[in-house]
Amino acid sequence: MVLGPLSYEIGRPFYFVGSWHVFMQNRLQSFLLPRLGEFSIYREGWDREALQTAMRLTAEAARPLVVFPEGAISRHNDKLNHLMEGTALIARGAAKQRATAAPSGKVVVHPVAIRYVFDGDLNSAVPPVLRDIEHRLTWRHQEDLSIRDRIAKIGGALLALKEVEYLGAPESGPIPERIERLIDRLLVPLETEWVKGRREKEIVGRVKLLRTAIVPDMAAGKLPEPELQRRWRHLADMYLAQQLSCYPAEYLAGDPTTERVLETVERFEEDMTDRARAHSPMRAIVSVGEAIEVSPERSRGAEGDPLMGAIREQLESMLADSRPPRNQSIFPSP
Repeated sequence: MVLGPLSYEIGRPFYFVGSWHVFMQNRLQSFLLPRLGEFSIYREGWDREALQTAMRLTAEAARPLVVFPEGAISRHNDKLNHLMEGTALIARGAAKQRATAAPSGKVVVHPVAIRYVFDGDLNSAVPPVLRDIEHRLTWRHQEDLSIRDRIAKIGGALLALKEVEYLGAPESGPIPERIERLIDRLLVPLETEWVKGRREKEIVGRVKLLRTAIVPDMAAGKLPEPELQRRWRHLADMYLAQQLSCYPAEYLAGDPTTERVLETVERFEEDMTDRARAHSPMRAIVSVGEAIEVSPERSRGAEGDPLMGAIREQLESMLADSRPPRNQSIFPSP
């Protein structure tokens, strides 16, 4: 919906590629999404039909096709996740079709960066959420601490609870290292069982590969109840690993932006309660990058995909350029 104004500006509706599960959440979404130009892709397998549809629509060029290349919602404005390779696969497939069409044509990619900006009062928005979380932890309200210290204390407690659950006791050391150890404790045994060991570098890619191995038989209804419940537990562990990966190291270090603070607190609440409290006023800055012409063939011998590298470079530049100026420190020195 945020891209609606962009669609209006260019005078052209969009097609969207969306995960199949969003079409199954409620009847209203199932009704609206296809009418907004969205079609589903089954991420837990090789969805040849969806990929071919995406390539065909791009090659026909009646509308731009929107793909969300990060593959997961992370709640951090200032850190771009690993970009999934499906974007390049679709673009190159469409470029091949355009090159052989009569008349022939080309395919371009425009990176689009979306930055959310909170225009409200952080000191009014954050404390009620922190109080609710502290209540759930059976703590007295920590209002004698600064917002930074309250966030750090809650984050440490939530991580320690999961360490006790999975490792038997709280760990010591820097938080990023503890998170990495817990993620490996969650994923490595599953990767050993399901995909013959770790084969992806990034957490979202690791989880995606595991889901591809675990989910299809569940969706097909072929499993006895004990095995079905065992796989649900595996999915829960994978979800937790992906949640942990959404807390970037040093995200609140130094003098963080208002949005970084709010995002972290919102993530705490959502991870604990599975619901997200809306904070307003909120606006979005939508930046459109320069066109990147897509070659039908991938360059051989290059480290990484050159197309995805070019997309990432533009996205990171636009996110940096759209960062609002700082008027004052959120965490003033005592």
